Formats: sequence, C-alpha cells, structure tokens
Amino acid sequence: MAQESAEAYFAGDLDAYEGVLHHADDFTLMPPFGGPTRSGFVLDDEARQATRATFRGGEVEVEVDASYVTDELAVLAVVERQRGLVGELPEQDWSLRVTLAFRRDGGQWRLVHRHADALVHTIGWSTLSQLARGELTD
Repeated sequence: MAQESAEAYFAGDLDAYEGVLHHADDFTLMPPFGGPTRSGFVLDDEARQATRATFRGGEVEVEVDASYVTDELAVLAVVERQRGLVGELPEQDWSLRVTLAFRRDGGQWRLVHRHADALVHTIGWSTLSQLARGELTD
C-alpha cells in the first residue's frame, strides 16, 4: 500500500493514489515544507489538476524502517526514496522521511495522519537552527 500510493502520488495520479490509500474523515497532514497541520483530504478536479501539474513522475522506492500494528491501529516509519520531476525544477532527489498512521474502520485501513520531512540527508545544528527560526524560506 505505501509503495503503490507513493508511486501514484509522485506520478501526479490522485485517482490511482485514492484507489490504494483511503483517508479517514479526520485525516491530518504535516507537509514536508512545514507550516501548520492541515486537516482533511480533498479529492476534487482542482486538486487532481494541481497534483498532475506539480508531480510529473520519476522513480519511487519505499523503505519501511519500522512498523507498529495492533487490531485497530498501524504506524509505519518509512523513507520514500524518490527521484524525478516536481514543478518546473530539474530532475533531482525528492526523498522524504514519512510517518503514516492508519486506523481500522469497518474492516478497512484508513490513513489518519501523514507527517513528512525532507531531512533524509543529515544537516548540522546551524542549518537546523535556521530552519527553526524560519530563516530558510523562498
């Protein structure tokens, strides 16, 4: 599920993404570029178009670092190793560290939370302090 959904999203295909990964009504997202936690998952024509225009494909390999599963909850700590085209930027590494939390709902696993960051490659205290102060922005 994690591999297929990451491949679909990175290819800009929200229909395939939603076909393998179902979101809970109370889904929350902590996106990799920071900012406040977002609530809900919108799958409308505008979201499809924006995702298709932004994520233009590449290679995806999901590595599961850890998993914790009970009858009702599952948490995956993964690295999404991704290389490809995003926006108008040249092809590059877009790997993310990701935590996925799922809840069983009527026999189906639903994603309740996703937290992603781009800190796959180690940074130093100076860079971390700049990030924490909000000094590394576009």
